[in-house]
Amino acid sequence: MASLKDLRNRIASVKATQKITKAMQMVAAAKLRRAESAAAAARPYAERMDEVLAGLASSTKGQPGTSPLLAGTGKDDVHLLVVMTADRGLCGAFNSSIVRLARQHIDRLIGEGKQVKILCVGRKGADQLRRQHRDKIIDVISFRDAKTIGFDHAKQVGDRVLAMFNDGEFDVATMFYSRFRSVISQIPTAQRLVPAEIAETETGGEETGASALYEYEPDETEILDDLLPRNVAVQVFRALLENGASEQGARMSAMDSATRNAGELIGKLTLQYNRTRQAQITTELTEIISGAEAL
Repeated sequence: MASLKDLRNRIASVKATQKITKAMQMVAAAKLRRAESAAAAARPYAERMDEVLAGLASSTKGQPGTSPLLAGTGKDDVHLLVVMTADRGLCGAFNSSIVRLARQHIDRLIGEGKQVKILCVGRKGADQLRRQHRDKIIDVISFRDAKTIGFDHAKQVGDRVLAMFNDGEFDVATMFYSRFRSVISQIPTAQRLVPAEIAETETGGEETGASALYEYEPDETEILDDLLPRNVAVQVFRALLENGASEQGARMSAMDSATRNAGELIGKLTLQYNRTRQAQITTELTEIISGAEAL
């Protein structure tokens, strides 16, 4: 049985931990409001970019000279996986859920005989993937020192992906991140970056979307050559913002659970401490009474 001193020390330790988790929960809640606003503000631009590209792609489909960023290389042998996670932990299953989705994709590709390369954005994902796929990780990009994620950070990742594609280092690029839904719900998502994932713009034989509303100058091919590289950075930026909101939401939820668990543990330890103390007092009283009777 633990002594009273050991129980007092443990109660004090758990109380100190509870203060830390409570503070982290409050910090995550403050950061979540900003991150959620940034993610919500980026969605309309990224969605509109998808619509414009869909309209342009439908009019250039099958034409010679189409950008490889849209049409692909014609091969499906080498896959680049851009796995986006956090640089810090203590955020529940946020990092592991993204890595789990990436591992499933890796296992499927390897089973099909494909070559896999991994570009990690965030240290936590790299730490987990190194256990099984160390030889496939080509680089780790970390934004740990950045106070706020901006478009420049997304452009850094996008430029790296485009440089590798232009050098013929992969055929298909897929991005993994967590889409923010709510504080308690973040959805691990896989999105194809290269070739661009374009939605169909025709339904029931009638054109809908951007191509039905606009005429473009210069021609669609020239516009696509400019928009497609920019679209890579835009989609990466959107994913980084979604990840940022998801990370803070997951951390807030995890720290709330940790704070409540610490409170329950303090209650149990305090009860054990009081019972142990009462047992010692009873034993001492019994010894005093027995000694007095013996005299």
